[in-house]
Amino acid sequence: MSARELQEQLNALREQLEQNPPLTDAERDDLRELMQKIEFELELETKTQDSSLADNVNLAVDRFELEHPTLASTLRQIGTALHSMGI
Repeated sequence: MSARELQEQLNALREQLEQNPPLTDAERDDLRELMQKIEFELELETKTQDSSLADNVNLAVDRFELEHPTLASTLRQIGTALHSMGI
């Protein structure tokens, strides 16, 4: 997945959040923070592996998978994109 495709996935996640799914403020803040970290990495076009970022995405997938499967699916695609980009 290219950086452009990853950005599209982030935009999709942002749109899903704007639809106000039933999330707590803490969950919403955590997702926004994670998205900012991913966007920061994209801006730097870092090719070094940052396992903490990938770990954070995977933890978010686990956290939202049961109650918010659409968010989890988008996060999973973001995680796959980061992995394929070496981030």
